Amino acid sequence: MFTAGFDLIGSFPKFRKSVETAQNMAVTKTPVLITGEAGSGKKTLGFYIHKESARKNALCSVVDCSLGSQAVERQVLGFRDDATGRFTKGALEECNGGTVIFADIDLIDESFQKRIYTILQELPDYELDVRVIATTSKNLSKLVAAGKFSRTLLTYFSGAQINLVPLRERGTDVEDLAKHFVQNYAYTNGVENLTIAPEALQKLVESNWSQNVSELKSFVNNAAKNATEGIIDLAAFNHSEKKSELISLETDEEGFKLMSLRDAEKLLIRKALVYTSENRTQAAKILGVSIRTLRNKINEYRTEGSQYFVNLR
Repeated sequence: MFTAGFDLIGSFPKFRKSVETAQNMAVTKTPVLITGEAGSGKKTLGFYIHKESARKNALCSVVDCSLGSQAVERQVLGFRDDATGRFTKGALEECNGGTVIFADIDLIDESFQKRIYTILQELPDYELDVRVIATTSKNLSKLVAAGKFSRTLLTYFSGAQINLVPLRERGTDVEDLAKHFVQNYAYTNGVENLTIAPEALQKLVESNWSQNVSELKSFVNNAAKNATEGIIDLAAFNHSEKKSELISLETDEEGFKLMSLRDAEKLLIRKALVYTSENRTQAAKILGVSIRTLRNKINEYRTEGSQYFVNLR
């Protein structure tokens, strides 16, 4: 439905509404906060807003707020090289007339949050015209209440917020995205007549993509490498931790998806952590286990290399 260049593919009503809202916001200068689970396409939507705006010919830069406080400050404000004395512009100055996306803004060091708010307010004083977009997978209001995020910085983005629905709730959008990624893979790698078998496509639709669009894209690209005679079938799903979940999923007469007890346990723990914005104490209460048991399970899955738990902070 939407430009494939941004992977904003899908017809699910809530998803369409989010993209339409982004398109409407593109014509304004209002700061935008994009919320949603990891991998749901927040930065992609940020780039979409930039490209749909009058700023499209100017720079759009991403500040990775997950880096250390000094690194983030250097990205935003620039820095002078100690050896050469040469000054490198920060994103706010470099993107004058364009857009800066603060990815995972909840991870900005608390000591820098109030300062960055003041800087953003004073941009016109320095003749800087920058559209600011921020993304987060957290509930910032809860972080404010817990004293872990600046209320003034949240207020800065209060005028325009967009939430992206997780992929597992978007129904047949999984099918549309999978076909799109197959086409992109074929074009990029010069593969002719690459298709995905119906039964393989159905397994993708039935699966729970905890890392959302980014995980589906990675899985499809890896499966495409194992395609036989131009067909991605179930046999191509033999290369990642997702294999056991995809192949073992069966639906009984009551509509329940069956899986191993271990996979179910991992899925429940993951969903509890997502629901509580990765608050382990709250997740443990929901699951009815001690915080120590939950911590041990997380470490166990992390040791196995499970993607979600490896990336869990």
